[in-house]
Amino acid sequence: MSVIQYSIVDVFSQGKYTGNQLAVFKLTGYVSDHEMQQIAKEINFSETTFVLPETNENCYDVRIFTPNQEIPFAGHPALGTAFIIRNEIVQEPLDKLNLKFKAGNVTVSFDNEKEILWMEQNTPAFGKILHPGQVAEVLSIDKQHIENRFPIQEVSTGLPVIVVPLKSLDAVKKVKIDKDKYFKLIEALDAKGVMVFSPETYHTENDLNVRDFAEYYGIPEDPATGSSNGCLAYYLVKYRFFESGEINLRVEQGYEIDRPSLLFLNAWGVNGEINVHVGGRVEKIAQGEWFI
Repeated sequence: MSVIQYSIVDVFSQGKYTGNQLAVFKLTGYVSDHEMQQIAKEINFSETTFVLPETNENCYDVRIFTPNQEIPFAGHPALGTAFIIRNEIVQEPLDKLNLKFKAGNVTVSFDNEKEILWMEQNTPAFGKILHPGQVAEVLSIDKQHIENRFPIQEVSTGLPVIVVPLKSLDAVKKVKIDKDKYFKLIEALDAKGVMVFSPETYHTENDLNVRDFAEYYGIPEDPATGSSNGCLAYYLVKYRFFESGEINLRVEQGYEIDRPSLLFLNAWGVNGEINVHVGGRVEKIAQGEWFI
């Protein structure tokens, strides 16, 4: 019997037991893919991460599993795992960490003064543009609730998502995924997740309200999604949603499922390219041992 040490953190939290919970397993020996998948299924968080023992001082290999399957990249696992690596594996006040995911390497930096971790997003790929009527049926809302000044489009920085602009917070609240139509829609798409957003918010200090759905991965609704929000940041800049090539935004998520989360989006141009960072707070809430 082997014992694995693990920690549980809140990512993008506004307080203990808010945000998106993540279990980070610190592997010191071999664990099979099947065992990782089984652990993730039993933990039953939206994602669970495993820090591999084959690491070097510049980059740490990380695997991410949902309860249903392994995925190449996700945002809150990147920040939560970096937090645990720095505090419990390296145990040094580093300014940056490099993480190696299946989708590629990601750099996480630490703003110690504000206690915010920042993830540098990969260059985006923009995919198919979808018809509003088709997507409205999936979301169980009227087509008139969709903001038609901007496209509904697949965007990916490692994990594709369908970005859907809505006109109001009321429209966001009305969204209810029709599972049959959802699975029919994603058959022909790379993206399996659907993110809706509105510039109307619950709290006036915030700039956007978002909801993210990924039933394909076993996540009916995610309380906080770093990767999808990174895709959204690129989308906002590309289409000048705020009439600017730079953004500095506070994003609220998870309110409809009583898991209020707060994310920060920064984007700016350098030499004709757009850089995007997604930030949030991370708080450790538990630790334990897992026997396999």
